Amino acid sequence: MAVNIEQYNAIKKELGSEVTLVAVSKTKPVEDIKALYDLGQRDFGENYVQELVEKQVSLPPDIRWHFIGHLQSNKVKYIAPFVHLIHGVDSYKLLLEIEKQAAKNLRVIHCLLQVHIAQEETKFGFDAAELADIMNILQKGQLQHVQVLGLMGMASFTEDEQQLQKEFIYLKGLFNEYFPASNAQLPVSDPLLTTLYSPFPILSMGMSSDYQLAIACGSNMVRVGSLLFGARF
Repeated sequence: MAVNIEQYNAIKKELGSEVTLVAVSKTKPVEDIKALYDLGQRDFGENYVQELVEKQVSLPPDIRWHFIGHLQSNKVKYIAPFVHLIHGVDSYKLLLEIEKQAAKNLRVIHCLLQVHIAQEETKFGFDAAELADIMNILQKGQLQHVQVLGLMGMASFTEDEQQLQKEFIYLKGLFNEYFPASNAQLPVSDPLLTTLYSPFPILSMGMSSDYQLAIACGSNMVRVGSLLFGARF
């Protein structure tokens, strides 16, 4: 078994109740996921639709599955019946497809808007102007089966902590602008929202290599994989 139980317990203790740990289980076998599940972990993150669908049917139904990869519109239908939170919504077209598939499944699907904060152009996400446009659209209330709960960002792949801090602080500023906790509106259709997501709203930033810095900059949800499951091959 590749799960680092000692590391998992240390991270959970470090995060406390203020930060949600999403265990990134992509490419890892169901046995490793079940090992963390048996320790009490319920939030798991996957990057690939087919892999997620296959794992979902093989594991306990109370797992909260987070889709954290780049999601193509034509793949939404496969995860719409069960996905807990979609992290990387990076276009209005994708939001419309999530709305469509959520309606078919008689659910409200919770999402985060992905903001491009990294230096790499290969990473996805809205820029500040695009984020403003999408928030204006959302405030009109036309999407009845999508609930945007916050923001997500992926920092640059660098060991330069000053650069990482700059990117995290930039995203936290946008988060504060659009999702002030005192003004967060809960959907009438989902009264359990505050129970499912504590804290709320959600700022998802930080991974195995930089989660501590991300938390210091205001993150309340981190996506940690290699520290828990070992390196991917």
